[in-house]
Amino acid sequence: MLAVFIANGLAVIGAGSLIGVDTVSSVLLAGSLGVIKVAEALARAYIDDGKITLDEINESFAIMDKAKKK
Repeated sequence: MLAVFIANGLAVIGAGSLIGVDTVSSVLLAGSLGVIKVAEALARAYIDDGKITLDEINESFAIMDKAKKK
């Protein structure tokens, strides 16, 4: 989850400064949203059958991997 937070947070540093949002707030918001996306995917996988498989974990984290979206 830390890697997800860092990857999302660093991606928006420049964008936040362009619209007047301070750097720390931009990083915290983007990083938190990335972690929330993965946590939501894990929760949905758990709700389906009451367990989380390794494949479901990998799929949950894969939503953050832009290389796999291509």
